[in-house]
Amino acid sequence: MQLPRVAWALTGAAICCFLILLIHSRLLKEGQLAAGTCEIVTLDRDSSQPRRTIARQTARCACKKGQIAGTTRARPACVDAGIVRKKQWCEMVPCLEDEGCDLLVNKSGWTCTQPGGRVKTTTVGLVSLSSASPRGLRNPLANQ
Repeated sequence: MQLPRVAWALTGAAICCFLILLIHSRLLKEGQLAAGTCEIVTLDRDSSQPRRTIARQTARCACKKGQIAGTTRARPACVDAGIVRKKQWCEMVPCLEDEGCDLLVNKSGWTCTQPGGRVKTTTVGLVSLSSASPRGLRNPLANQ
């Protein structure tokens, strides 16, 4: 007697899960990002200068309210908007674990210093993609 009830309950739960997944896939159409995530849109590298590589990277982020596109652990990420407003770039933890972070004198970016002395410099350019789109942090000139 209990077995048919359990079977019906499991069948109902499976149908509910299927419907939830179907609705979720319809809401997240192709090309949309989930809230709080980022993706790299463009990445260009120029190694024409000796001992120097210039990389220009543009990220697209779908940040939650109070957040803006930034960089965490050398990857695009949503960070607290106050960090960007105050230009306290090192607060977003932009460098890798073994690197030290320092603000540039004019607060236009930061440097990540590796243990061997190699320095990566990043300057920031804010780009508004459109009035309906989230802002993107153009992660910009990384000189290695």
